[in-house]
Amino acid sequence: MSTITLQTTEGPINLKLRPDAAPITVQYIIKLVQHGLYNNSNFYRSDFVIQCGTHGLRNKTNPLGDIPANETHTNVKVSNTRGTASIAHFDVPDNGNSEFFINLQTNSHLDTVYGGYCVFAQVEENDVNSWHTVDAIAKKIKANPGMHVGITKATLS
Repeated sequence: MSTITLQTTEGPINLKLRPDAAPITVQYIIKLVQHGLYNNSNFYRSDFVIQCGTHGLRNKTNPLGDIPANETHTNVKVSNTRGTASIAHFDVPDNGNSEFFINLQTNSHLDTVYGGYCVFAQVEENDVNSWHTVDAIAKKIKANPGMHVGITKATLS
């Protein structure tokens, strides 16, 4: 399976893509990475997730629009557990876009609320460096409300 690596100012995060769970979403995210959308973007939220994307960045626009469907309940079901990456969306389930979050804990309520939040990738259990980075980002943003942690580059391998 493919992996997206987010190079952040706190270190790298490797996200193993889950096309078995969300094939349309995975292809959408791959296209955004290839387009360079996540380069020079940031993580800006930390509570029970760390969220990233182009929120608040005036010079970044998503060239693809919204994801055509929320795949939460269509394919192999992957629950929103610690380390899974899911598409963020408003209260309407079929309007996800370039914003996504990494769960800091098990958030099983996100599997169903507002149509569910579709898991498309995950940090692998044995990836110590990625876990360290995820936790460092969460800690830094929680300690400094309003702070952003930069994503310098996103790559696909």
